[in-house]
Amino acid sequence: MDIPAMRANFARAAATGDEAPLYFYSHLFLSHPETRAMFPVSMAHQRDRLFAALGDVVARVDDLDALVPILQQLGRDHRKFGTLAAHYPAVGASLLATLEHFDDQWTPELAKSWSEAYDVVATVMIEAAEEAAEQPAWWDADVVGHDRRSIDVAVLTIRPQARYDYLPGQSLSLETDLRPRLWRYYSPANAPRPDGLIELHVKSRDGGPVSSALVRRVGVGDVLRLGPPMGHLALDPESDRDLLLVAGGMGLAPLKALVDQVARHGPPRRVDLFVGFRTEDQVYDRADLQRLQSENPWLGVTVAVSEDKVSALEHGDVGDVVLRRGPWQSREAYVAGPGPMVDDTVARLLQHGIPRARMHSEVFAPSRPGPSIDGEVTE
Repeated sequence: MDIPAMRANFARAAATGDEAPLYFYSHLFLSHPETRAMFPVSMAHQRDRLFAALGDVVARVDDLDALVPILQQLGRDHRKFGTLAAHYPAVGASLLATLEHFDDQWTPELAKSWSEAYDVVATVMIEAAEEAAEQPAWWDADVVGHDRRSIDVAVLTIRPQARYDYLPGQSLSLETDLRPRLWRYYSPANAPRPDGLIELHVKSRDGGPVSSALVRRVGVGDVLRLGPPMGHLALDPESDRDLLLVAGGMGLAPLKALVDQVARHGPPRRVDLFVGFRTEDQVYDRADLQRLQSENPWLGVTVAVSEDKVSALEHGDVGDVVLRRGPWQSREAYVAGPGPMVDDTVARLLQHGIPRARMHSEVFAPSRPGPSIDGEVTE
């Protein structure tokens, strides 16, 4: 497979903006009308997502060691859409037709590379889905608590109706009847509990139909559907190294789950959690952070604000505040939040001396529909 040629080809299609995904979906729905029912009634919030994800995944098929576990997760996850093995050739044919349509440099060799790459991806995903056939495609979960913390933030407490296993730091996709076939990803803010309750932190995003519904319209008694857990932001079970946790905004949720894991299961270690917001009125979870710190003497919590000059909280970007409180070279570091914050903080901590092998990060990106192969999470 000529991976550089494939990437250049996909870039030419992507440069057309909406035209390539529109062509892709038109080709798919006209050639295989049965696939239309797998997508939302309105495609306004879908548009380029599947097409972009296909290119993202297939163009990295030269790194199978990293890609295969992600594809296996995706294969299991896509069962919630009603995806069958027979659908994969249809999607692949529409992908190749689109890439050919928008590239006057298309060649038989390029077609062969894309076909081989897609076959590898589809095979891994289909096999993973078949191996998970005995598991539910999704889980129903009752909303048992809805705490509106601010005009745009709510904390939901949900209870799956059947056992739902996940690791602290992972993400789960969910769907509400208010927004059918629009699945969005959130990270539980607690480790698994004996009572099965899961705490979700949700911020209503501009143009985010699911997050807006969860904050403003979903209530106690409603039922959500959960997809299989995904993600890679998890503690090393073989390590008892002290932890440095750095969150920006809603990136607090998975890191709070890691704190809960240490509290419930150990091993004993020092944990320092830093949480950054722009202004003090955005600090939506202060009471529970104070509770965690008071109950756990091994935990330190620092809240920072970057644009609030009158606040008594720490001032500055959260990365600056972290470095002022160092040194951290001996820690295992976890960073979660918006892309620019994560990139800046990770770069600073690497320069500070934390080895890359002990650096873990998760980007929360509202423009994406779920975890990408880089681990991004949205809404």
